[in-house]
Amino acid sequence: MSATERDESTPRAVSAVPMRDLLAACAAANAISTPPRVPDPETVGRTPHREAA
Repeated sequence: MSATERDESTPRAVSAVPMRDLLAACAAANAISTPPRVPDPETVGRTPHREAA
């Protein structure tokens, strides 16, 4: 048997995780591992002033 032929008695690997779940897990891991953004220096301390009711 050549190296390119597949033995039919050997089961094929089947992914048990749907692609949607895999992508969601990757997005969640990215969101958790990314540090929060540093606030923009121009907008820090600029809260809109509200008049008392």
